[in-house]
Amino acid sequence: MSKRIEATDLNVYYGDFLAVEGVNIEIEPRTVTAFIGPSGCGKSTFLRTLNRMHEVIPGARVTGEVLLDGDNLYAPGVDPVLVRRQVGMVFQRPNPFPTMSIRDNVLAGVKLNGGRMSKSDQDDLVERSLRGANLWNEVKDRLDRPGSSLSGGQQQRLCIARAVAVQPDVILMDEPCSALDPISTLAIEDLIEELKKEYTIVIVTHNMQQATRVSDKTAFFNIAGTGKPGHLIEYDDTSVIFSNPKVKATEDYVSGRFG
Repeated sequence: MSKRIEATDLNVYYGDFLAVEGVNIEIEPRTVTAFIGPSGCGKSTFLRTLNRMHEVIPGARVTGEVLLDGDNLYAPGVDPVLVRRQVGMVFQRPNPFPTMSIRDNVLAGVKLNGGRMSKSDQDDLVERSLRGANLWNEVKDRLDRPGSSLSGGQQQRLCIARAVAVQPDVILMDEPCSALDPISTLAIEDLIEELKKEYTIVIVTHNMQQATRVSDKTAFFNIAGTGKPGHLIEYDDTSVIFSNPKVKATEDYVSGRFG
């Protein structure tokens, strides 16, 4: 299940534009790592390279390596679809398939990957995934209702259930709470704490308090100016980044002096 991620000398380009430069980072299994930093500094771009999601943008490419337990995700012949099955993604805005039922939303990824399952296996997977996303008790009596009938916080947990259903090794979350109210945010944060027992989790967040609450390690990204590439400035235990960072820019950011 849970796997280690290593990025080495990773550069991300959109056409000729260098968006993120020279990232080196090791992310341990069964941990939560938060990416923080001002807007436009490459956090989400770098996050998307970890499951080759950035490639859906024409002209996007990377140089360097991303290893998942030693296997290079960018090696020749590696299928990006398989990469995205191993490394799931939860987006900023909940995006359940609106015409699909809650049940079919959970099964969508599995069916997309061509998995053939009996009805009882499907039922088991739906229950297990929804329990894993702390949503089962709220929706078990209305699994045939559309996913869009749920509240925002429930929709986001449904998207997490959908990600969990394909049994990934890693779950990436791109500001998963930014569109949610405080109560729903708390529910997602509790869920992240549960999920890290089984998965490696990487979360992009603009909420400093959230980073301190949910993450074991924090990576601070910054940018020298508009049109310049984003850089990983400092990466350490979350307690160190927020109480005793080694780099002045990190200290300025976490103390609210800029950003």
